[in-house]
Amino acid sequence: MSDKAAAADSTVLNDGLDPALRAPADAAGLATLKDRGLRGLSRGAASWSIYEGVRDPFIIMVTIYIFGPYFATVVVGDAVKGQEMVAFITTLFGLIVAATAPFLGAWIQNLGRRKPMLLIATALMVPLIAALWWAKPDHSGLSVMTIAVILVLANLMFAYAEMLHNAMIVSATNLTERPHASGLALALGNFVSTFMLIFVLWAFVLPGKVDWGFVPRHPLFGLNPLTHEPDRIVGPIVAGVLAIGAIPLFLFSKDAPSTGLSIFAAFKKGFGSLMATVKSLGTERNAALYLGSRMLYTDGMTALLAVGGVYAAGVMHWHVLELLVYGIGLSIASVCGGLLGGFMDAKLGPRQAVRIEILGAIICLVGQLSMGRDHMFFVIPFDAAANAPLWNGPMFRTLPELIYLFIGLGTGVFVTGQYASSRTLLTRLVPEDKTASFFGLYALSGTVTTWLGSFLVGTFTHIFKTQQAGFAPIALLLAIGLAGMMFVKGGGVLGDEPAR
Repeated sequence: MSDKAAAADSTVLNDGLDPALRAPADAAGLATLKDRGLRGLSRGAASWSIYEGVRDPFIIMVTIYIFGPYFATVVVGDAVKGQEMVAFITTLFGLIVAATAPFLGAWIQNLGRRKPMLLIATALMVPLIAALWWAKPDHSGLSVMTIAVILVLANLMFAYAEMLHNAMIVSATNLTERPHASGLALALGNFVSTFMLIFVLWAFVLPGKVDWGFVPRHPLFGLNPLTHEPDRIVGPIVAGVLAIGAIPLFLFSKDAPSTGLSIFAAFKKGFGSLMATVKSLGTERNAALYLGSRMLYTDGMTALLAVGGVYAAGVMHWHVLELLVYGIGLSIASVCGGLLGGFMDAKLGPRQAVRIEILGAIICLVGQLSMGRDHMFFVIPFDAAANAPLWNGPMFRTLPELIYLFIGLGTGVFVTGQYASSRTLLTRLVPEDKTASFFGLYALSGTVTTWLGSFLVGTFTHIFKTQQAGFAPIALLLAIGLAGMMFVKGGGVLGDEPAR
């Protein structure tokens, strides 16, 4: 392997994708899907992209919008206790990922092949996710603790699978395919998730609730809404799509070659490389300040997404119908956020774009905290009985619900924009010859505190016994991260800064 290829491979394993190639692809995922599609990719590259498309619905369908809120509000039986439990589930697997992922990544980098461990992680995910069908509201199936363990293990396998899959891009694609495969993968992740949300809405949730000609009169397959089968069916659906959609990758995508090192030798070499990367922080103080700030604000963003569905279900009393539509809207808003992030990077520079995106997320978070079924913006009371519904549809019939919906869509825009701009910014803060090592630190900074936001949410929810109080610490993480970003230099508009 050439030095350039080795450097690229190191970057890919540490961050997931080559930063110079993926940053523009993030903002143009849908454009890539429309203009390039599968036709311009080899079979192996297309198969690599498809895997991400069938992997991401687990986060959208299970973790955030459908099963997670159902588990918190119905299975646990109390929205406050449910938010607390979901937060601590996220904290637990976040701690495990933080403690193991950097070392696993360094080990696999020096071992070579990714497919065997990716196959194990995928094979474990499928039955774990499918088992959520037995998370019955009356606890006659799985106990609350058993469900919690399943969710921890499934999320852990997802994190490992994501890292291993991302690491395969160098072997599965060639240099010219890479940005297109990356953009297509992101677009497929959004597209498949949105399609599945719409299908569940049409097939299982709307039937019996609306008299629309294109909607079945009764839920398909005889699913019973009274026992929350439409909430629970997402487990088997997501598992089935993952199991089938993953097959092309293992059949057609090229794996990295084996290095020939033993398991012990590969781990020893990987550990040494990881420590050398950490020591390199001292040579770039400005980038170190940025990574420290990002560590906090990204953790706040992650917690905001992870617990957002549970929060909406408890505070706004939304059920599967409202949460499905909310999830579809946020998926669309996320695409807009990626495009907006790329636009602001070009017009304002990624440093200023990140600052605006963090501030926007804080404003949206405060807006969400200010809303409730019986009040708006903290102090304006609202009596649903004294106010006629805004429309005769099956959801979002009151003004507080509609305002909360639009605030939530804003959150999706700013959070997604931040992810795109943050990756671009690092490429502007360090010399080109140090990009690979610093993207390793970038990935490390995204995992070492991945548990902190959810831990604070769980702790504050437990102490103050309200969902609003549990959500509030996220604003603190975002604010501290924004404060740190005010001291970061560099990353302005291209052409306006002196060359390094």
